[in-house]
Amino acid sequence: MGKKKKEKKDKKKTQPEQVVAPPAAKAAVSVRDLLRVGPGFDLSRIDPRRIVAGPEDKELARAEVAALEPEVTALQERLYAESKGGGKRRLLVVLQGMDTSGKGGAAKAIDRVSEPIGLRMANFGSPTKEELRHHYLWRIEKALPPVGSIGIFDRSHYEDVLIVRVRNLVPEDVWSGRYDEINAWEKKLADGGLVFLKCMLHISKAEQQERLLARLVEPDKNWKYNPGDVDERMLWDQYQEAYQVALTQCSTYYAPWYVIPADRKWHRDWLLTHLVAETLREMNPQYPAIDYDVETEIGRVKAS
Repeated sequence: MGKKKKEKKDKKKTQPEQVVAPPAAKAAVSVRDLLRVGPGFDLSRIDPRRIVAGPEDKELARAEVAALEPEVTALQERLYAESKGGGKRRLLVVLQGMDTSGKGGAAKAIDRVSEPIGLRMANFGSPTKEELRHHYLWRIEKALPPVGSIGIFDRSHYEDVLIVRVRNLVPEDVWSGRYDEINAWEKKLADGGLVFLKCMLHISKAEQQERLLARLVEPDKNWKYNPGDVDERMLWDQYQEAYQVALTQCSTYYAPWYVIPADRKWHRDWLLTHLVAETLREMNPQYPAIDYDVETEIGRVKAS
């Protein structure tokens, strides 16, 4: 009888208590439900200036974002710790959007509520000569975050069904087959523990014009301006069509798309950080079990 009690006591010491997301967080409005791309989705009906949820006051919204930091960093630590116990999960935030949609600013918003050491950032511009010699997913796979971490992609593999489609960089029969290929690739990764958070930062054409002009009239922003952005802007309608197809063809139960109204930068950041927090809450990572007796180790440390 005494032996059984001791075994039960030791087991209690070596099995960390399961951490559960707070009831208040679970009861909150689901930002993911509000922004998720589903059946009947029509990008043209999404108002880029609409305040979807949360405060209508900029300063209050920023304060609420800052208040998320303790929870997000705690969840991030648990995700890392889980991987040390053999866990395979990781989170990948994909940021897509038209030029000036704020992908860099969105990445900074995530960085402000998390631990930088646990983030992996990757940016995908025009493919290099070496990358062009490989399958288009080759460079993406190389940049995937390691288990236990959070990755942020500034642009992604979706460039190969967006600019490639609009600019006819490959034949239609090539890019048209990539939607199914991307879905299968994402499914394989999701089955292996990668959680996708794919976000389109949706801005209006008028807002893009203002942001491009700001880059020209403010000397410290001149470096951000690229004359080629205007060439892409001339193809606005074609890009909107390409996004519509990509969003609807590749929003799956294992890797859904979310469209974030992004004309208001502060609201964009509120929505994005709440998406990250909500996703981490649902993942609910756990500390791994330990294989030593705590009291014994306390004694050894004190005696050392």
